Amino acid sequence: MHQREFIDRCMSKVLSGKRIGLDEAMQLINIDDSEDIEYLLYAADTIRQEFNGSRVDVESLVNAKSGNCPENCAYCAQSAWFKTGISKYPLLDIDTLVERAMQAKSSGASSFCIVCAWREASENEFEHVCNVVKAIRDKVGIEVNCSLGFLTRRRAERLKALGVKRYNHNLESSSSFFPNICTTHTWHDRFKTAMIVKESGLELCSGGIIGMGEDVQQRLELALEASILEPDEFPLNILVAREGTALHSRGVHRLSITDILKSIAVFRFIMPRGILKVAGGREVHLGEYQGKALLAGANGIITNGYLTVGGNNANTDIRMIKRLGLSV
Repeated sequence: MHQREFIDRCMSKVLSGKRIGLDEAMQLINIDDSEDIEYLLYAADTIRQEFNGSRVDVESLVNAKSGNCPENCAYCAQSAWFKTGISKYPLLDIDTLVERAMQAKSSGASSFCIVCAWREASENEFEHVCNVVKAIRDKVGIEVNCSLGFLTRRRAERLKALGVKRYNHNLESSSSFFPNICTTHTWHDRFKTAMIVKESGLELCSGGIIGMGEDVQQRLELALEASILEPDEFPLNILVAREGTALHSRGVHRLSITDILKSIAVFRFIMPRGILKVAGGREVHLGEYQGKALLAGANGIITNGYLTVGGNNANTDIRMIKRLGLSV
């Protein structure tokens, strides 16, 4: 079968509400003719438009507690296991976080995510975050999301009651590759927390990182395993190997722009609904092709920087979105 015919068949299957499997996803991501690759991106964009429209979700986040995380995730500059030279600080006070939320809203972000570097919050830390959420909801009026590590059902329900919209807990990689990047907890620990989020009524944000040394099949397994959760948002990060981390010392192969765009497209085939967000590493790896990611199936970005590295400011990103004929 001609490659374009195969792309059309897979697109029709997805548009009719059916799922593609691993074999089909592998055939899509291995397309190598340049014109057929462009057609693959077009098909993914068609799926995005059909299920999600033209709006791009623009999120700003704050690193509310930085560094000294006890987990040994090989990609993470905030792990206490590695010396990466990042700025480390305890949980920020309420006034500071309210001010950061105000800045996010005024810059044009539609949501604000509170992120903390720990395995899970202590009772005092969790109460502090709850007070922060209340203050932001009362004083700022921006959608509040949280990423606070492992979560119990009681805490998830508390956050839901406070008005938190979405909770982030990434799978990070496929279950088969996960032992290569972390040994202090398991992939199933992460999956269990994601299920708690879903069952509590919070929206689920659960994504991963590509370019950590996984093979193509393992990359697609991440998307297929995540699709079981039907996340409302899937942030797709592209590894930026920070000096001092285990992955930096391993010297993992950097993905090409084409590999990244094909991955975004096939992830959209696998997860046709919801926000597919191009997150960490977007600016570093895609450069002038960042806009193309939003025409290859993606419909979300993180703006104003990330946890330990900077990024585009919101004005730059919003101008890019509007130039593409998309909305915020």
